[in-house]
Amino acid sequence: MSKVIKHAVIYTGSEKIEDGYIRFDKQIEAVGRMSEYVCKSSDDEIVDVLGKTIVPGFIDVHSHGGYGFDTMDGNADEIDEMVNHMVCEGVTTYFATTMTQSHQNIENALAAVKKAAEKNPVIQGVHLEGPFVSPVFKGAQPEEYIEAPDVELFDHWNKVSGNMIRLVTYAPEHKTSPEFEQYCLEHGIVPSCGHSNATREEMKHSRATHITHLYNAQREFKHREPGVTGHALLEDNIRCEMIADGFHVCPDMIKLAYELKGADKIELITDSMRAKGMPEGVSELGGQKVIVKDRQARLEDGTLAGSVLMFKDAFANIMKFTGCSIEDAVKMSSVNQAREFNLTSKGAIEAGKDADFNIFDDKMELEATYSFGRLFKE
Repeated sequence: MSKVIKHAVIYTGSEKIEDGYIRFDKQIEAVGRMSEYVCKSSDDEIVDVLGKTIVPGFIDVHSHGGYGFDTMDGNADEIDEMVNHMVCEGVTTYFATTMTQSHQNIENALAAVKKAAEKNPVIQGVHLEGPFVSPVFKGAQPEEYIEAPDVELFDHWNKVSGNMIRLVTYAPEHKTSPEFEQYCLEHGIVPSCGHSNATREEMKHSRATHITHLYNAQREFKHREPGVTGHALLEDNIRCEMIADGFHVCPDMIKLAYELKGADKIELITDSMRAKGMPEGVSELGGQKVIVKDRQARLEDGTLAGSVLMFKDAFANIMKFTGCSIEDAVKMSSVNQAREFNLTSKGAIEAGKDADFNIFDDKMELEATYSFGRLFKE
């Protein structure tokens, strides 16, 4: 028995269907215009959504935690539960993200993600953020554990994860970075510059093709030294993460990046931590006290410590801050990530893809999410 959603406005990732249908089980079997719809079985489960909007499921390649849980806790069952909560905010593909910590804590986290992913296919990869970063722009990364890129150590961690590391944040200015970048490229891992003090000249010689949370925790864009941010905005081959909560980056600077990079080169992320979805107050990140107030998570010294941003709000905010179309917001929330990380069954509403999509009501509020054809609601 298949499910059929009828009379939807569907943004497939490549086109807009004004009055369309989707037939699906765990994968999408057909999508098209209602004028082309044919009932194949009287047993089909029909849902008429009457003009509501459907977009591909969101892909978050940078999120540490939420709902009281964190990847670094190293608990597979909790990671599984955390990810199921994230599906209810529209995330149907997730990269569990680590942070700078002791070698043992990182290894424990990677082993737990591997175990959780065996149960929960929403988890499609690992983003290793640190410890190969710069103490100058450490952000909320504990400085005592920061070190230069180490290929042997990184290879070990990749094996512990079941070769699930797809993205790694590092500082290209380290002397060991060229060898490290070569390893990444040979193993299908995207090298991402972040928490970095690299100059524009150093960036020109790096092989980074991705920027971790553009503008944040990196050498700033200045009139005599473009830094990491300037390099990211100037180079066509660079894809940029963006935390569109309005706090990490002010709306005008988000719009500037959108105008310069275009919708094809920006990827929305949450960079969320365990306090997401929880009451405001005291929380924790990497053993550090975090105070959550007014939708912002900060260390005691005031440093932003990840976010409490839900992806459905990032999707709404990027349209609000930039004036972009739903089509462009879909690119930045799904299409680009699937393309960059070769997630061939994700990022579009097409026959043969996984049945991952979000349904929005007439006020563009998230109403429901289907992940592998299974319905999730808050």
